[in-house]
Amino acid sequence: MFLNLTIDKSHRYDAIVVGSGMTGGMAAKELTEKGLQVLMIERGKEIKHIEDYDTALMAPWEFQHRGKVPHYSAEELWSNSRFGSLANEETGKFFTNDKENPFIEKRPFDWIRAYHTGGKSMHWGRQSYRWNKADFEANAKDGIAIDWPIRYEDLEPWYTHVEKFVGISGQKEGLSVLPDGHFLPAMPMHAPERHFSEAMKKKLGRPVTIGRVANLSAPQDIHTSLGRASCQYRSKCSRGCPYGAYYSSLSGSIPAARKTDRLSVLHDSIVSEIIYDEKTQRATGVRVVNQHTKQTQEFFAKIIFLNAGSMNTAALLLNSKSDRFPNGLGNDSDQVGRNIMDHHLGVGASARVEGFEKEYFYGQRPNALYIPRFRNWGNDKQAYLRGFGYQGGASRSDWKRGVGAKGFGLEFKKDLTQPGGWSIGFGGFGEVLPNPENRMYLHPDKVDAWGIPQIVFDAAFGENELAMRKDMMNSAAEMLEAAGFKNVSGNNRQDTHLGLGIHDMGTARMGRSPKDSVLNAFNQVHACKNVFVTDGAAMTSSSCVNPSITYMALTARAADHAVSELKKQNL
Repeated sequence: MFLNLTIDKSHRYDAIVVGSGMTGGMAAKELTEKGLQVLMIERGKEIKHIEDYDTALMAPWEFQHRGKVPHYSAEELWSNSRFGSLANEETGKFFTNDKENPFIEKRPFDWIRAYHTGGKSMHWGRQSYRWNKADFEANAKDGIAIDWPIRYEDLEPWYTHVEKFVGISGQKEGLSVLPDGHFLPAMPMHAPERHFSEAMKKKLGRPVTIGRVANLSAPQDIHTSLGRASCQYRSKCSRGCPYGAYYSSLSGSIPAARKTDRLSVLHDSIVSEIIYDEKTQRATGVRVVNQHTKQTQEFFAKIIFLNAGSMNTAALLLNSKSDRFPNGLGNDSDQVGRNIMDHHLGVGASARVEGFEKEYFYGQRPNALYIPRFRNWGNDKQAYLRGFGYQGGASRSDWKRGVGAKGFGLEFKKDLTQPGGWSIGFGGFGEVLPNPENRMYLHPDKVDAWGIPQIVFDAAFGENELAMRKDMMNSAAEMLEAAGFKNVSGNNRQDTHLGLGIHDMGTARMGRSPKDSVLNAFNQVHACKNVFVTDGAAMTSSSCVNPSITYMALTARAADHAVSELKKQNL
């Protein structure tokens, strides 16, 4: 039903936030805590923290298909399942039905979506790394695309602000390539991982650290006050964490916003366009289509934050046409929808670890090692631009190694009660360059069930990325061999597409000039200052580290600026 009794009858608010995921939740938290009445609009269904984590505590044998991807999922969640088993029996409810929400691929694009409360914060990898100073200067240095309008120093205090709230466990290393942050106690390395770390430092001069991850290792008052508790080392994060140990907007920023009594939330409501006033040159509100009844309503606010995800945010801008913006709101530069970026996936190496049979670990650490970027850094120079980092680590096989294995009876079962052998592997996350020809746009004729134009994707890896992938595989194998591991095997899947890294970004980039960018240094649309874009669409380049903590820092910074400008009556 299209009911929410907390919504003011006039449909007027101080701020509207479109989207309830990583940045939408942060925007709602920051704006409500600064005194604004906020309406958050989520296009998907309501998911309730703890109550709706149906599979969180289920054992493997309690799943009808033992956690595999059912046939209906393969059909209805085809984009989510194309590369692997993202939308499996354990986690499928947190992914979007691709059949009911179609898109068009001129070139293949793996669009992973989550239309419900919390969005993709419900199944992110939680790896949280700050950009370094060079990341913000790389475009200008390399003569690629346009320069960022901000520098690391502009975002540094907001990184700290967000890290304290989210709760990041990690180890300080004093590396310029991977700036330290505000950390909770780090998770431990396994014995073969400590061996690998020492070997890399000694033989190749490359640092290795434990992943910096948004799982609470030692909750602080700011976390426990929201009902969040310590990580239980179950590594079932993608099912939904009933302990609130891993950060999501559902367990963190949305509850924080609700505590202010200034947040209203509207579910099952698709924002189809932004309403623009030609006289004031400001947006006045949004037009919303109910997902079930297909009825249309309008909601109004002084400021609007777009946090629907980089592709849907760009689509919303493109669909918001007026006499002033015939090509879409804020699209004077023709950059809305262009410069799609992501990170590589499906490339790296693995090996068998001999020895360490007497070394054990307890629980299932929901984390990995991290090897910071070393290519095109310092004295290293390559034929391609930018660089990559690795995530991965060591583990021992468990009882599941018996599935499909030969054997039966008491001795077979007894053997499976003991840990198996060790293995180790790493996958690379490489930087993708901004390219205006990598784009998405709205189809002129095809619409979805709600009358909104379908998105067309036309993007792919370029020569720079393909050259980097070869090095990512070879360098991973080199490191494993240098550490003395056996049966080293490289991997570079050729059927990977942009989007698979689930770090899609860049469709409404920040910049210094409205001639070649969409947003200014505070994430405001150049020609419509009361519209802010703070999700992945805002990114001007992609770095090689997981981006969510940067998105949230940009959001907190933009919210602070928005409230300041409201008080000055500039918006």
